[in-house]
Amino acid sequence: MVNRSYKETYIIKLGGSLIVPPGGIATSYLQRFQQFIRQQVTEHQRRFFIFIGGGQVARQYRDAGQAIVGHELTDDDLDWLGIHATRLNAHLMRTVFRDLAHPVIIKDYSIIQKPEKPVVIAAGWKPGWSTDYPAVILAQDYHVQSIFKLSNTDYVYDKDPRIHQDARPFQHLSWHEYRSMIEETWSPGSHAPFDPIAARLASDLNLKVCYLNGTHLDTLAKALNGEPFIGTTIA
Repeated sequence: MVNRSYKETYIIKLGGSLIVPPGGIATSYLQRFQQFIRQQVTEHQRRFFIFIGGGQVARQYRDAGQAIVGHELTDDDLDWLGIHATRLNAHLMRTVFRDLAHPVIIKDYSIIQKPEKPVVIAAGWKPGWSTDYPAVILAQDYHVQSIFKLSNTDYVYDKDPRIHQDARPFQHLSWHEYRSMIEETWSPGSHAPFDPIAARLASDLNLKVCYLNGTHLDTLAKALNGEPFIGTTIA
């Protein structure tokens, strides 16, 4: 399917925890996700740039590397292991969307490509940031105003809800408020909901980030339609 008259273009950050949770590749979820995207393309003439996270694959390589060498790995090595994990997961998604997807996974963001297909799969670029940052670069290059970040939690919280039962969720945050909550620098394995390097550029560009639980695709549908949704809006 090739349709150059897409009504809207969206950027989705598909968290690695949704693709490869601790139990292995989430085939059931990915079946639902690809059906959802296909429906959005067919019924709404929407185009999607889908950024893929590393998930458990990245963590397994990190842990294996540290166990073998007997000490912590350098940030550069951790970054590259994470980057290649995103690329492996991205190739899986490129395979899933073979008939709809741009034939090349985007891995170099210094070049503006001109994809014609309705689905474009993107992965990690180079050390120094997460895949949040190149997602913002693509938003700038293709004049996209919103990024939808799919995670395994419902909101951005003031602290990790997996550890702190009293963690407070936010429905709306300004970029100033969000950036005051997180570190100014990024390191591999960082748990910031949206990485600080990406947040700085997104703030400069006045982008909107919708952070939501990607397991609930009905919530994603509401967010894409501009309806109220369970999640956090950073703008």
